[in-house]
Amino acid sequence: MGGFTGRDVLSIADFSRKDIESILKAAKKMVPVARGERTSRALEGKILATLFFEPSTRTRLGFESAMKRLGGDAIGFSSAEGTSVQKGETLADTVRMVESFSDVIVVRHPQEGAARLAAEFTDKPVINAGDGAGQHPTQTLLDLYTIWDERNGIDGTKIALVGDLKYGRTVHSLTHALCDFDVDLTFVAPAGLQMPKEVVEHVRARGIPLAMTEDLAGVVPNLDVLYVTRIQKERFPDPQEYAKVAGSYRVDTALLRDARKGLIVLHPLPRVDEIATEVDGTPHARYFEQAFNGVPVRMALLSLILEGSS
Repeated sequence: MGGFTGRDVLSIADFSRKDIESILKAAKKMVPVARGERTSRALEGKILATLFFEPSTRTRLGFESAMKRLGGDAIGFSSAEGTSVQKGETLADTVRMVESFSDVIVVRHPQEGAARLAAEFTDKPVINAGDGAGQHPTQTLLDLYTIWDERNGIDGTKIALVGDLKYGRTVHSLTHALCDFDVDLTFVAPAGLQMPKEVVEHVRARGIPLAMTEDLAGVVPNLDVLYVTRIQKERFPDPQEYAKVAGSYRVDTALLRDARKGLIVLHPLPRVDEIATEVDGTPHARYFEQAFNGVPVRMALLSLILEGSS
């Protein structure tokens, strides 16, 4: 596992299937510690810096919880307001300053490529916690972990990604990672929000069976995993374009009536109105478990990066 020590986590594309499976297995071992049933001091004396130039709840708290569950500590900011960034400090200078206070740096930024740029200015490992419409590798790892844990593996799974596939960074990263496994993919999106051409071409080049449609109801009965995303208002350059597609899909119990018994519904959260709250009480709902899984997955990653073991 030594190959992880000191490593940057910038894109899921940097990880092989073997790497991913190592992280998933390490995360499984972390679950009792993540739940507070066992304690660990594995990262005692280590400090995580969270540089969040864009708001986040689950990702930031997930990283901080992961670090503290392993006996380490966390410092940082949750928005650029009130920091030297507002005075005009560059990302490079912020990173150079923070590296002397910490052992690992987590960056979330509205501009694509910001985490990769940050990694060029420090020798400390940098983890990308989301950069614009680009990558969000730890979200992808917790998504993969949830599928792997719920289904005892990923191979042979029929998965539909639904909603904003054009701007949604979670679905871009997840699609890339799923291409390392033996899966069937369906992209469900309104016209104009379908998966970017380069992602579609990547899937086809890998020989993964792929269907593309606007008809969600038509695909639900054949699925093992329904991965739902919100239409992301903040990524739309034109508010009128957003208004045309807002509320395109809504997953409710009526939609799931013909679903397979073992179908799991996932969502990276936050949800707006794309999954009805009535779904929460069904056996299909796994999005809150999915959010929790971010803690053991990030614990595994931090442990592997800072210790080389888990």
